[in-house]
Amino acid sequence: MARIVGLEVLDIRFPTSRELDGSDAMNPDPDYSAAYVVLRADDGPDGYGFAFTIGRGNDVQAAAIRALADRVVGRATPETADELGRLSRDLVGDSQLRWLGPEKGVAHMAIGAVVNAAWDLASRRAGRPLWRFLAGMTPEEIVGLVDFRYLTDALTEDDALAILRAAEAGRADREQHLSRAGYRAYSTSAGWLGYSDEKLVRLAKQAVADGFDMIKLKVGGNLADDTRRMRLAREAVGPDIRIAVDANQRWDVGPAIEWMRALEKFDPYWIEEPTSPDDVLGHKTVADAIAPIRVATGEHVQNRVVFKQLLQARAIQVLQLDAARVGGVNENIAILLLAAKFGVPVCPHAGGVGLCELVRHLSMFDYVAVSGTDEDRAIEWVDHLHEHFTDPAVVRGGRYQAPDQPGFSARIRDESLERYAYPDGPEWRNA
Repeated sequence: MARIVGLEVLDIRFPTSRELDGSDAMNPDPDYSAAYVVLRADDGPDGYGFAFTIGRGNDVQAAAIRALADRVVGRATPETADELGRLSRDLVGDSQLRWLGPEKGVAHMAIGAVVNAAWDLASRRAGRPLWRFLAGMTPEEIVGLVDFRYLTDALTEDDALAILRAAEAGRADREQHLSRAGYRAYSTSAGWLGYSDEKLVRLAKQAVADGFDMIKLKVGGNLADDTRRMRLAREAVGPDIRIAVDANQRWDVGPAIEWMRALEKFDPYWIEEPTSPDDVLGHKTVADAIAPIRVATGEHVQNRVVFKQLLQARAIQVLQLDAARVGGVNENIAILLLAAKFGVPVCPHAGGVGLCELVRHLSMFDYVAVSGTDEDRAIEWVDHLHEHFTDPAVVRGGRYQAPDQPGFSARIRDESLERYAYPDGPEWRNA
């Protein structure tokens, strides 16, 4: 029987703060980083995963992943839905780890990194990209991956089975459609708060020329600046292109409402993270006050339970799951099922480093096997750092191309690992 014989963790950081890539009202100088994990299998291939951070603290996240080694090394190499479900339940259910959360923060993100690496390993062994590996499972197998604890007042196993069985019709056609046409993307590349007006206008026009029908701008630093930038963006892209805005948790509830009413004349499509991601009732208050502008949240939502409450309260109109924030693929399947139950479209958070690579698999699985639709859905696209991955995300004509290499697309190139290792890699040693 094949076994996991090692768990290695690297602190990898990219100096994105030098060009203000990723800058927003709450995070003015991020260095996009990965606490990167490799699961070594005794007969190969290995599995790869990571937790995403923005610089300082990546060492803390890496240490949390290392602390899981004794829970993983020595286990049989997971290959089936049953084995992947058991691994997730064992890690999430560890009583001492739960005390550090429960199911939130650094400890939970560490579990997510290891669980995602296990999925990468299993889909590599199956010779299939993760989205196809998942979509090829039966509804019963998929339901067996999910922890329904704390969810059954909103989503039961029978509910989930009904959703998945309803989506079985047309699966093959939807797989073929993805392989042929890809999945809609929207661009955040123009909208970083630290960019000049000239750069914003140039990149917004370029996004439209490249086929995107929606762009996103960061807001929340200064209302006069936001008003000017929104006007410039709207003039650059015209009336038919959607413009979403993202406050990155900058506001209290009252200021969020006032700010969005001031920007309303520019027809914003959604406001993302208008307030604390834990404030379910605050999101509901904002959503009711600014409708028909949508409220979107999820990048920092810590687990499926908070997503459940946001959906139950009708506090969000767009759900933004994150591949590396919660407890990995298993918990994200639960979140996709919750969104399908409540009829809320999923538009994943991406950007970062490696997040575009990962979330495309989750959206494509959702389209094929869960929701059965791509209506009102798009995956975030940020055009940087993809060159560091062995299976980089590719967008053409404003659409993500379906990955066809085996795995979860999480593997970083060896030369990039060597160059950007912190603090001893040459990119940092010579800084």
